[in-house]
Amino acid sequence: MKITLKLFASLTDYLPPESKYTNIVALDIAPETTIGQLVEQYRLPEKLVHLVLVNGHYIAPEMRATRNLAEGDVLAIWPPIAGG
Repeated sequence: MKITLKLFASLTDYLPPESKYTNIVALDIAPETTIGQLVEQYRLPEKLVHLVLVNGHYIAPEMRATRNLAEGDVLAIWPPIAGG
């Protein structure tokens, strides 16, 4: 099934080279794939997976390991961001 993965800020380093400037990659994943499995597959450090949205809806950390993705979902992930 097809989904869109968007990684922001320092997480764009984990995207394929051709996607680093758009921060978006289209993926074909197995049905029943969870957010947690996708985070592992892309080797995203858990401490950098801070804000997670699926189709614009916040997914709490305790739900990410079991939340299945569906056809057409847009998964967006941000690292912790500090500013002043």
